Amino acid sequence: MNTVWWQAPVQVLCTESQAAAAARQQVLTKPAGSLGELEMLAIRLAGMQGKVCPYLAQPWISIFAADHGVAVAGVSAFPPEVTAQMVANFATGGAAICVLARQIKAHFEVVDTGVMSDTSALPGVVQAKVMPGTANSLEQPAMTSAQCESALAAGYAAVQRALAAGADCFIGGEMGIGNTTSASALACVWLKALPDELSGPGTGLDQAGVSRKAFLISVALQKHAARLDSPLAVLAALGGCEIAALAGAYIAAAQAGLPVIVDGFISSVAALAACELNPGVKDWLLFGHQSAEPAHARVLAALGGQPLVRLNLRLGEGSGAATAFPLLQLACALHGQMATFAEAGVSDGTK
Repeated sequence: MNTVWWQAPVQVLCTESQAAAAARQQVLTKPAGSLGELEMLAIRLAGMQGKVCPYLAQPWISIFAADHGVAVAGVSAFPPEVTAQMVANFATGGAAICVLARQIKAHFEVVDTGVMSDTSALPGVVQAKVMPGTANSLEQPAMTSAQCESALAAGYAAVQRALAAGADCFIGGEMGIGNTTSASALACVWLKALPDELSGPGTGLDQAGVSRKAFLISVALQKHAARLDSPLAVLAALGGCEIAALAGAYIAAAQAGLPVIVDGFISSVAALAACELNPGVKDWLLFGHQSAEPAHARVLAALGGQPLVRLNLRLGEGSGAATAFPLLQLACALHGQMATFAEAGVSDGTK
């Protein structure tokens, strides 16, 4: 059987650069370990970039947008047409992630992977539409295997654009009314958890709405139980085009040796999907934040992810990842620009 592109090996972290970076941290003018996680971030990035002193200056943000058939069941506080309206808002620079992208000087793009409406007239929206919204997973698989593979490929293509532009960090975001339901269903399968454990308010459901969402997820899980025999089958039956595109992007970034900052709950479930499809991806994932969506902590734990910030964000769009990006830049700057004890003529306490 031929290996498909997403199963190809990822880049190997440079252990020599990591070791040298760890050694450098021990001789900088500070008590060892006093910069906490900032030190570990610099060491991890050293391994990713193959440099003793890593540097980040060209972040790339791709927002993948798609509609979900399950949204017609009332699983969101917002109607499905909001997906297309928000894509228009992204295109004209008015969304939160647009503001953040400008602040961190990121290249920003929006990718239509499955919006019900025609977005081709919107400025700058990349057209990669797999289908005009997924099928309703309560009635049939959200995507066919071929459609799911096309969505994965949309993520791959985004990373190729990032690489061609010289990006040194990839941030993925998502927009799709109903996608917390799809993400929760996927997480239930891969974490072997019950819908009641992983269903949250999403865009603002009350407790009755959350309970209804959990019940509907259980219906979908039961309907598709017989076909959930591979990561691709799970993603196709229960996922969304933008979730699959994010998973494809994470895999492609890891294969190219491009560091990834993962956003919130939905993006982290996409990361979980990527790791199910290609376990080596995990080494290339940094986690921007822990969101206020209750299930996010469970997904982070499954991925071994340590969030950079905890600000009770629950917006999505890549907003938490973009917010955390300056911390990575600071970690690199401190690591590369601080003087060593020898350079500063400061006693290191060993004599």
